[in-house]
Formats: sequence, structure tokens, C-alpha cells
Amino acid sequence: MLVGIVSDTHDDLEAVRRAARLFAEKGASLVLHLGDIVAPFTLRAFRDNGVGRLVAVYGNNCGERLGLRETASRLGYEIHEWPHLVGLEGKRFLLIHGVGPVEKTRMLVDSLAKSGDYDAVLYGHTHIVDNRRVGGTLVLNPGEACGCLSGKRTVAIIDTETMKAEIIEI
Repeated sequence: MLVGIVSDTHDDLEAVRRAARLFAEKGASLVLHLGDIVAPFTLRAFRDNGVGRLVAVYGNNCGERLGLRETASRLGYEIHEWPHLVGLEGKRFLLIHGVGPVEKTRMLVDSLAKSGDYDAVLYGHTHIVDNRRVGGTLVLNPGEACGCLSGKRTVAIIDTETMKAEIIEI
């Protein structure tokens, strides 16, 4: 199974269109959004561009939580507080956004990965690509779809059979 991974869209509709089309083109059957969607209209843009199934966690910039929850529900999507555990193909994917400076988020992510309780710890918030292993756990931050800090719009695709992630610039 291929899973699209996106974070930090920050209402950038062009980034959402590019990501959604890429995920459809690659055959991703699920998209996991790691936070900072921001406004409900961004969720509609995922649906309008072909994303059938989406599970998300809130980010620190998601101010319209009620609107996001109601829109997600209407679209058949899910949005949760983090951490949120998703089971896929017998594997455990932990979704978080992140908190505070980069170092604080990485410390949290590394601690969760070192626990060995998850097959993957997926996070956003830092806007920095991170694709590595901690023990047997995949640690992945797809970077920022919006490209607002790095100038690069990136997403990822995970193959749940191999548990390898590919970072793709959109």
C-alpha cells in the first residue's frame, strides 16, 4: 500500500493541488496530513483534487478547529489531536505535529521512535525534511508543502510493504 504524507500546507491551495495530484498519480490509497492545514477550505481542496481518504492531526496554526472537524466529517476525512495512532497493513503509524523549536520537536520524536512501539513516527512543524531510522522505526517529516520557509515544496510517499519513504518535490 502506498501512503501519501504531507505537512504544513498552510492554506497554500497550489501546493494542495500539486500534492493531491501527485498522490493520485502514484496510486496512494490514503493521505496522512501532519498538521498546519489551517483553514477548512484547504480540506475541500484535497477532496476536489482527488484525495479520497485523508487522516490528519491538528497543527499549532489550525485555529479553526471546529470548522476543520466539521468539514473533515462532511468529506469523510478524519482530523484528530496529536498524537494519533493509525494502523495500516498491520503496522503502527504515530502521527504528531510538533511543538516549540526544532530541537524540542526532534527530542520528542526521537524518544517516541526509540520506544520501539511504532513502525513509523511521522511529524511536521519544523518544515525540515527528515527521513531516517531510529532502531527499527521509520522517522519521517516530509518537509513543508507550502514552501514558505525553505522555498521547496515537498511531500513523501511511504510504501507500507518496505517501510521506505520517498521525498518528492512538488
